[in-house]
This record gives sequence, structure tokens and C-alpha cells, in this order.
Amino acid sequence: MKEVPYFLSLDQAIHLSSKHKLTPTLEYVPLNDAHQRILFEDIKSKVNDPPFDNSAMDGFAVRFEDTNTSPVTLPIVATSQASAGDQNLSLKQGEAIRIMTGAPMPIGADAIIPVELCTVDGMEVTLNEPSKPHFIRKCGENIGKDEVGLVKGTYLTPQAISMCATMGYASLPVVKQLRIGIMCTGDELKIPGEELKFGEIYESNSYGLTGLVKMLGHTPIRYSSVVDSIEALREQFDKAASECDLFITSGGVSMGEWDFVRKLMEDEGDVVFWRVKLRPGSPPLFGHWNGTPMFGLPGNPVSSHVVFRMLVVPYLRASLETPFPYDRVVHARLASKLRSTEDCLTLRRVSLKSTKDGFVAEQHKHQGSGNIDSLSQADGLTLLQPGQSGAIGEIIEVLLL
Repeated sequence: MKEVPYFLSLDQAIHLSSKHKLTPTLEYVPLNDAHQRILFEDIKSKVNDPPFDNSAMDGFAVRFEDTNTSPVTLPIVATSQASAGDQNLSLKQGEAIRIMTGAPMPIGADAIIPVELCTVDGMEVTLNEPSKPHFIRKCGENIGKDEVGLVKGTYLTPQAISMCATMGYASLPVVKQLRIGIMCTGDELKIPGEELKFGEIYESNSYGLTGLVKMLGHTPIRYSSVVDSIEALREQFDKAASECDLFITSGGVSMGEWDFVRKLMEDEGDVVFWRVKLRPGSPPLFGHWNGTPMFGLPGNPVSSHVVFRMLVVPYLRASLETPFPYDRVVHARLASKLRSTEDCLTLRRVSLKSTKDGFVAEQHKHQGSGNIDSLSQADGLTLLQPGQSGAIGEIIEVLLL
């Protein structure tokens, strides 16, 4: 049996897993179906935005030199409307043109005065204040034609989708969604809604992991829970490896007699590493089954979720070259004493309060790795480095959930 790296730092584990990256493939999808997808390549704007100089206000287009004092009364000689602009519409000295927000600037006009600062009397307008030359949106001031608007790896949020539409894209080149298998192990697990017998619990991890996979823009494949049997586990591994790009297990990776995921991977799979210096969540492993990469996550609900965020997310980021938008760290001052460890990155669940002096972090719930309530009520996970004190008043890093 080959020697497997054991009890690594988080950085070491991420580095090792990133050597076994997935290879993304390209597909084109309609703009309306691209939400939460990942750009496969840089995209350049097909147009200038805006495509012409236009008004940022409803009001009147004038020449600044005619209207830099007030009040001044000018004849209204025309109207410029959005979508119905006359590209030859022009303005002479001492004239005003009524203009709508987004309408093209008339030739010769270099200033706008908002309608609320004017008094209109028939075909004349009195400007009660000087006009403003900066109420004009210049052609291409947002983005120029052929300028890169969004880079490869961008996670397509609603605002990014809007940007793509602005740049003229009806469809987008995106990473084909990965099929990520999810399976939990344990004789005691039951589907929520079924009647529980003594010693049984509802299986929850696969539902949380499914949500995390969807949040990353991929396709989760949920398998039924596997009983504590090498034969049943092997069969499910074979199925997942043949159907998925990556699969994830929950449970069975620690050092107990019934931790069959670890035993099966050690005997018949290819283990890249086992155990990582995380609290909670130290037992995970990473390897391959029949050539398909797999992560073995702990079975405790908090540990399962935490390890996904700390190990699986960086692995997918490395494979797809994308910074996921919710993977954000803030600094916060501790309002509660937190227990850290000497050799592990400690991930306590905390609530955050925004104050004028910055975020304040507080631990409200007990931190057992089986207490999913503490995670569902938390705003973030502490990133307490090994040996960090966790004392009240200390400024720490917090990973936002």
C-alpha cells in the first residue's frame, strides 16, 4: 500500500487536490438560461455603451454658454426622445430642445438643465438656474466596443447577466455544468418525513450539499443513502464514478470500525490524502475511484458543510479558474471568547453585527459538529489560525456564509 499524505494543513490539501483538476468543456446557452453559470472565456462588448451621447435627465438641451447665468428664457424648437431620436437634430445659439432621459444629444448642445429647474410657458422655457454640462452620458463611457467586459471564470450573477445583455449577447459561452454526485452513508439514516425508530435519524447532509452544488452553478446527482456495507458502497461508487465528473460522500471517513468509505478507498481506490488540520472537519479524504475524483467528507452535518466550503470549493475554483462570489472574508472584532487549537484552523460559527467601527462577531450557539442549528443561524465561520488566542476584542478573519 502506498504512503498517503496524512493530517495536512488546509493549504497543503488544497495544493494536492489542485494537481488533479477537472477539465472544463464549453457550451453556449441562451442569455436567460445563463444565471449562476460560469463564463468559459473572456467576452468583449459588441457595442459602445452608451452608443451615443445622451441625456442623463429629463429636461432641456442647451448651449452652456447661453445659459451659464439665470434666469434666462429660450424658445423650445424641438423635442429629442429616447428611441425616436433624429441624428440630424441640431441646436442654434439661443435655443432650447426638450429632451428625455436617454435621448440623443442634439448637435450643438453641450449642457442639460433638469425639467424641475425650469418654468415652461407654451413654446418657451425659463431656466431658473444655470445649466449643467455634466448631465450628459458620453458615448462609450461605460464600456467601449471590443473592450473586455467580463473575464473568463466570472460567475454570472443577475448584474453580470445584465452586463452581457448591454454588451449585445443573446447567448453566452459557459462552462458545461459538472455532474457532481452526492451520497451519504450509515445504517441509521432515514429520509425526512419517514417515521423514525429508536437509533435512527433523518439524513440531512445530502440536502445541504445539493444546495451548495447548485449554488456553484453545477448539477447535483443525489444518490440514496448507502448502508454500512463494503459491497453496497462499492456498487454505489461504481455507479457514481460512471455517471459523474466528481462525487462526494458524507460519513465513513474517520477511524472507526464502521468507517467503510476510508477502508474501501484505501484497499481498492486511489487516495491522494487523508485528514486535514481543520476543526471541525479533520477526517476528510481526497482521491479517485475508477479514475473519477472524489471527496470523502465527515458525516457530522456541520463538518460536512464546512469541509465542502474549505476543500471542495477551492478545488472547483482551481479546476474552472473562477472566484466564487460568496467566498468572501471580512474582519471582525470578537465579542465572545472563542476556543482555538494549537495545530488546526478553527472554524467557529458566529453571528455578525455591523457597527460604525466595523463588524462584531459573537458565538451564540454551542459548537458541536452535529449541531446544524448553530450553522443555520450563523453569518460566518471564524478563520482562527493555529495558536490564535480567540480572546474578546481580538480582530479575526470571518468567512461569510
